[in-house]
Amino acid sequence: MNKKPRSLTRIIIPVVLTLVTIALIVWPMLAGGQYVVLDPKGPIGASQRDLIVISTILCAIVIVPVLILSAVIVWRYRDKPDNKAAYEPNWAHSTKAEAIWWTVPIVIIGLLAIVTVRYTYDLEPSKPLASEKEPITIQVSSLDWKWLFMYPEQGIATVNTLNIPADRPVKFELTADSPMNSFWIPQLGGQIYTMSGMAMTLYLQADHEGTYFGSGANFTGEHFAQMRFDVNATSDEEFKQWVDEVKLQSQPLTQETYNTLAEPGTSNVAYYSSFPEGLFQDIVTKYVIEGTGAHNHGTSEEASGAQENTSTKVDKSAN
Repeated sequence: MNKKPRSLTRIIIPVVLTLVTIALIVWPMLAGGQYVVLDPKGPIGASQRDLIVISTILCAIVIVPVLILSAVIVWRYRDKPDNKAAYEPNWAHSTKAEAIWWTVPIVIIGLLAIVTVRYTYDLEPSKPLASEKEPITIQVSSLDWKWLFMYPEQGIATVNTLNIPADRPVKFELTADSPMNSFWIPQLGGQIYTMSGMAMTLYLQADHEGTYFGSGANFTGEHFAQMRFDVNATSDEEFKQWVDEVKLQSQPLTQETYNTLAEPGTSNVAYYSSFPEGLFQDIVTKYVIEGTGAHNHGTSEEASGAQENTSTKVDKSAN
């Protein structure tokens, strides 16, 4: 009496879970939403999307047949009185089967290795992007719980908002004046860590004008979920106009203002007409212990100079 309901339950539960999973994957697309990682707006994001798609297809060549065969085998050889499936208790080897389930995965792994190595080299974060236009440099510092963006060439700074010219490479120099975080603009490229005592470089580019989502992607305490910012990609003319407006309508970022800003807490969007010279390098070397140097990975000459100056001071004090 109880066998039939139990068998039915064992079939229904996996089917329902499968349908729910498919619905959760497909629903955002049908409901007008989107997976931003799969909707790139720049060359780095597009290459990373291609790597995801290629890797998924290659893996699916193995995974999909295995899942289908698992279901077929369970159904075909289920315990049933009138089951007509061949009964071969002494079967132990098949050269053809062995060749298939060893050769196919080996070929797939080889292709994955080639594709991954190629894309890993091409997508090295500090590798400049090929472009006829000169890149704009933006210095980024993650704080608790906000983002500070400094434009050394324009002499302005912003908090929790980022403006960049479209169709032009952007060289991000990144560090942290707080616990380690992760800088991420999904539609433009993958995330990169910001760490105190270190200066990292990341090249990105927005091919189209628009507003893109940016955030911190690393847990850093109470308000880490509020470390979000808009990335406004505009034309060169609109970008220059925006810079002029910030210079005319905003207050300067002084050292005292920065010290207050660096204290743990959230912040609204803010604009500054100027910032202290060498502030980024000061943040990078803030936690440097005498006898050691800050780590710079593909950063500007100024950041490297800050490290050299620190080492020189240590050498002089030792003498």
